[in-house]
Amino acid sequence: MSRLSHSEIHMVHRIGWLRAAVLGANDGILSTSSLVVGVAAAGTGRTEVLVAALAGLVAGAMSMAAGEYVSVSSQTDAENADLDKERKELAEMPEAELEELTRIYQERGLTRDLAQQVAAQLTAQDALGAHARDELGISETVTSHPVQAAVVSALTFAAGAVVPLIVALLAPPAQIVVFVVVATLLALAVLGGLGASAGGAGILRGAMRVTLWGVLAMGATAVVGTLFGVTVG
Repeated sequence: MSRLSHSEIHMVHRIGWLRAAVLGANDGILSTSSLVVGVAAAGTGRTEVLVAALAGLVAGAMSMAAGEYVSVSSQTDAENADLDKERKELAEMPEAELEELTRIYQERGLTRDLAQQVAAQLTAQDALGAHARDELGISETVTSHPVQAAVVSALTFAAGAVVPLIVALLAPPAQIVVFVVVATLLALAVLGGLGASAGGAGILRGAMRVTLWGVLAMGATAVVGTLFGVTVG
């Protein structure tokens, strides 16, 4: 009798790059669109709007990359420090560490005898890996990758920022704000839906929450642009 293989696809392995990608693209679309709307609402011409949008794209992409790299690097440093501490404790007091692992499994529902057996076997196979995973919550699935996060953030920010930039370039000068707002809301809805789908969440809910913040951001910058763009003759 042949055995049917059972495979499951989980979303947790996507956390690292998915977070950076969604955050980068969302920020790229929203911040650049808000910048375009604010500058256009101030009554400036298309050239000024495009220059502002392009500057926002470049500065935003670099800022996202730097911020993501520093943030994730700090997380990686903390993880490495915890692993070094755990490695030292395993070398200096293996019995205490074995007992600690046993208690962890007991708290998860195993009997004392079974917890001891599991802890002993996992310790014999990979003591540091067992403690990293079950005591510290660190595993290959959720391990931070600073360079990957930085590159993904920069590229997705730039990709998102291109949307309002192209729309501002093609829209009639007198209707740049309207065209950019509509295009941005559509792009945010699609991005929110795709991000939610990739993460295994509800598409409609993901689209709505991203679109709502888009409306608030562009509304705020439009008000600022209108107020400070008014000239008194």
